[in-house]
Amino acid sequence: MILIYTHKITPRVKYAFKHVFTRILNIPVTFTTTVEEFISHNSIKISYAKQPLSNELFIKSHELLFEQGLSDVEIQVHDWEDTKCFFTTNDKSCMPFDMFAATFYLLSRYEEYLPHVKDEFGRFTAEESLAYKFGFLHQPVVDIWAYKFKQILQNQYPDFVFPDKTYSIKPIIDVPSAFSFKSKGLMRTVGGTLKDVIGFKFHRLYMRFMVLLGLKHDPDDTFKYIINRQKQHKNKFLFFFLIGDYSTFDKGINAQKKEFISLIKQVADYSHVGLKASYFALDNLAILKKEKRRMESIVNTSLVASRQSFSKLNLPVSYRNLVELEILEDYTMGYVNHSGFRAGTCTPFFFYDLDFEIQTPLKITAYHVMDYTLLKHHSLLDKKESLQRVINQVKAVNGEFVSVFHNYTFSDIERWRGFKELFNMILDSVHED
Repeated sequence: MILIYTHKITPRVKYAFKHVFTRILNIPVTFTTTVEEFISHNSIKISYAKQPLSNELFIKSHELLFEQGLSDVEIQVHDWEDTKCFFTTNDKSCMPFDMFAATFYLLSRYEEYLPHVKDEFGRFTAEESLAYKFGFLHQPVVDIWAYKFKQILQNQYPDFVFPDKTYSIKPIIDVPSAFSFKSKGLMRTVGGTLKDVIGFKFHRLYMRFMVLLGLKHDPDDTFKYIINRQKQHKNKFLFFFLIGDYSTFDKGINAQKKEFISLIKQVADYSHVGLKASYFALDNLAILKKEKRRMESIVNTSLVASRQSFSKLNLPVSYRNLVELEILEDYTMGYVNHSGFRAGTCTPFFFYDLDFEIQTPLKITAYHVMDYTLLKHHSLLDKKESLQRVINQVKAVNGEFVSVFHNYTFSDIERWRGFKELFNMILDSVHED
């Protein structure tokens, strides 16, 4: 048990310290404002204040964890060993910066509440982030800081036995449309056919009718392959199916189609299944509630996990709606166009509502690589090297590597050539030494 002395125990202090100690380092942590209790504690103890009490391990606190609401936080990013840091401290501090205030800034997504330029879908982009601007998006800095601090603790308390933690993976399969041509209904099939003819897409037209006549396999129906891979691995894949109504942004399969319902049930027999919330459910509680009920009626169990269409988040509304509907896990946090660590960590964390100053029950699992991001690399070798770099970063801190692939990624379409191999790299990474 680690005891933290601080002059004021705030929700922000508990949130940041618990992420570092409890979730990353697997060590219980408790807090006190009583000097006598701190002095008499006979295990690891750290003071977090403006001045040290005596000669204990001390970290000079930044004001951020004692404030409420948003303020214009001044941030200067510095190089520190093989990584970056901000909120610098002084010589009395055992760390050259307040890693707990920096952790809170990144995990709470403080910067996403501040004014910023959104992309065409209204998303916060990597280019707007502190991590991208100062060149540490590729590192899980929060976990790196935690392990560097662990080394300081080990030097100070050599007899303390630190729990082991191992690298793990969480493969996500995103399903915006289970089929390319099947189960689309008469109107959409006629419309798709006309579009193919007008656009001179005769190969696609040929494929469409071969699939509809049952002479060829639907290219997006790769579920047999994925389930076979699941059967060979103990790590459960997590599928997110779009079952929202057809719209400009969402062109999935009608959730009343028996073939689609049967597919979801079949997948749920082998893997975990969550809801891919439609574009219009992002900020509309009523639509989200309808889609949640729809999914629960298909899988006959309570919905645990969701992921937003287009990886779009509107903080804090998107997450508050999930909390309201008692959806416990979200897998939206990440960047579509950049690999890396949007929240600076590869350890799941809880959504902290900056307006209400509370930690909510919603667990956020950020993803680190999406298949689309790897398309910017032309050769398979470059794709492999890019993927391996992110895996290595997560492995170095015994984190959880989270990737997002789509069902069509496993098709034989030219642009996705080699992606089965990349997926196998991820699955095999847990067995390597």
